[in-house]
Amino acid sequence: MVFWVFGYGSLVWNPGFEYDEKIIGYIKNYRRVFDLACIDHRGTPEHPARTCTLEYKEGSICWGAVYCVRGGEEKERLAMKYLENRECEYDQKTTIDFFKEGETDEPTLSGVIVFTSTPDKESNKYYLGPAPLEDMARQIATASGPCGNNRDYIFLLEKAMFDIGHEDDMVIELANEVRKVLGLLGLGVRKETSTNRLTGPSLKPKSPMSPRKLLHLPEAIAMDT
Repeated sequence: MVFWVFGYGSLVWNPGFEYDEKIIGYIKNYRRVFDLACIDHRGTPEHPARTCTLEYKEGSICWGAVYCVRGGEEKERLAMKYLENRECEYDQKTTIDFFKEGETDEPTLSGVIVFTSTPDKESNKYYLGPAPLEDMARQIATASGPCGNNRDYIFLLEKAMFDIGHEDDMVIELANEVRKVLGLLGLGVRKETSTNRLTGPSLKPKSPMSPRKLLHLPEAIAMDT
């Protein structure tokens, strides 16, 4: 028995569960967006945080990390229980193909689990939907909850993508806008210089692949993504 799960948010730098293997790579036809609410970890019901989810977009790619759990039914059960509790604001599991760097045609792994959310405000109470960059930045700059503030989430994700060698332009743009808001509010935050950014061409996959829905998760208490 074995399962693989793809992380694209805080799982990239803080998986939080026992795993046997980690691989950096990407999935096709999805992009990272900050359209999901977190109401009891880095935000509150009155002032929800914005955390990332995936949006299906043909031709896009999303870099992250895939984790393998093997070694027996009980170990897998505990890891999945932890993930389902942590990722509970995501109301879907989707199975996808995963590609390592340099591979564009044949996937490295198939049937990889990724937690996703229904982009519909009526059926998914955690879905905030898109908003202007300035509005998202102000929400992220000011939201906080029992486990920390929302701005740390975006800055840690920005750093995590830098560390794996695949920065996300949208994350960088949003993080810099958050820094502007914090400056206006007089809170201050460290500024990454442009010389710290990785350069080089992005890997462009050739053939799109369709997602396969696995199941819907029951409603639970939201935690960090």
